[in-house]
Amino acid sequence: MLLVGLGNPGPSYRSHRHNVGCMVLERLHSLAGASEWREKYSGLHAKGVLAGQPVTLLQPQTFMNLSGTSVQKAATDLRIAPAKIIVVHDELELPFGELRAKFGGGHAGHNGLRDITAKLGPDFGRVRVGIGRPTVGAVDAYVLSGFSKVELPELPAVLDRAVELIELALREGIDVAVERSNPGAARGGKKKG
Repeated sequence: MLLVGLGNPGPSYRSHRHNVGCMVLERLHSLAGASEWREKYSGLHAKGVLAGQPVTLLQPQTFMNLSGTSVQKAATDLRIAPAKIIVVHDELELPFGELRAKFGGGHAGHNGLRDITAKLGPDFGRVRVGIGRPTVGAVDAYVLSGFSKVELPELPAVLDRAVELIELALREGIDVAVERSNPGAARGGKKKG
């Protein structure tokens, strides 16, 4: 499995809402007893074991809009099919702290997903981490800003729940994670979300 955390590279972006995928990956890195981060695939990658499965962790360092370049390089070199990829990303359409697993579908305007989909097609897993929509101001400025004073104390628990959802997907399959995180979403074998 290839687990990808989306964000922008460099310390100036580290605490931004848009980098919540990278924040989740840092937690997974510790939990998986992973190797040190190494530069490859236009990103940082590490190998470890999570939920009893060998995993490769990848943080693209191409900036969000070009995330697909990094993911495609890793998937090709490691011979990992898109169906064995889970991308963790920020989600404007979910309130802060809500989580949803999803398989396939569109990019909903998310530039990182847009680029990955352009390179690999839509059939990969996603863990959507809710950051909410701004009540005032532009979306671009909002995603490139830090979490609020109200959100920050809750953020560690949100990241931990995202890790648990990914572990569930690894143990029992993405369909189970989709169903558990989207009550009523998986009926008659169809997935929504």
